[in-house]
Amino acid sequence: MSHLYTTAIREWQLGLIRNPVANVRKPSPGDGRDRRLSEEEERALRARIKAHSNPMLGWIFTIAIETGMRSSEIAGLRLSQVDLKRRVVRLAMTKNDSARTVPLTQAATNAFVEAVANPTRPEDCKLVFFGEPGRDGERKPYTFNKTWHDIKTELGIQDLRFHDLRHEAVSRLVEAGFSDQEVSAISGHKSMQMLKRYTHLRAEDLVSKLDKLPRAATDEPKPEIDGGKSSAAKEA
Repeated sequence: MSHLYTTAIREWQLGLIRNPVANVRKPSPGDGRDRRLSEEEERALRARIKAHSNPMLGWIFTIAIETGMRSSEIAGLRLSQVDLKRRVVRLAMTKNDSARTVPLTQAATNAFVEAVANPTRPEDCKLVFFGEPGRDGERKPYTFNKTWHDIKTELGIQDLRFHDLRHEAVSRLVEAGFSDQEVSAISGHKSMQMLKRYTHLRAEDLVSKLDKLPRAATDEPKPEIDGGKSSAAKEA
């Protein structure tokens, strides 16, 4: 609503004196979803998607989980945006109104190779993932929401949205040791605040590294732990 008033004042020049909701305190955005994809769910989804009649769904699933791209970014891709030689995808316009170049893993590259070489693509279609022609004869991006929902229902997978695959992809980047700047460059997060929700993943990964640090030499004996009783209590 605040944005609407601001646009009306600055761009539409409707004669409003001020934005009446500009000083209203906004609620915090919350922590966001943290749904992770289990290994069992991923195996089941891949097997069922592979059996689907349209191979585009499988390519889209792989690309989403390997790159962290949004579903709208993937669906709207054109052939000119995919550089298989350099293994990157160039997004001219994203949700954050900024361009970015997404590097591709080998698995994502393989999916794009197959998608680009799709023998069912009409010669005049420049979309990587295309649907049937509309009433105007133009082909729109491939729509897979209903198929995705039906497959989840069939497999009994609950509370999993396609956008959660983006969260899974970013989580894996963090767990692999990528820095916040590197993750942001790949995922397109403009604010480091958005990436703080993944900090716990990096902290948990550091625990095993801390255990590998050389132990400092001390003259004090290592305390014994036995059911909560100290060695002094035993002697007593």
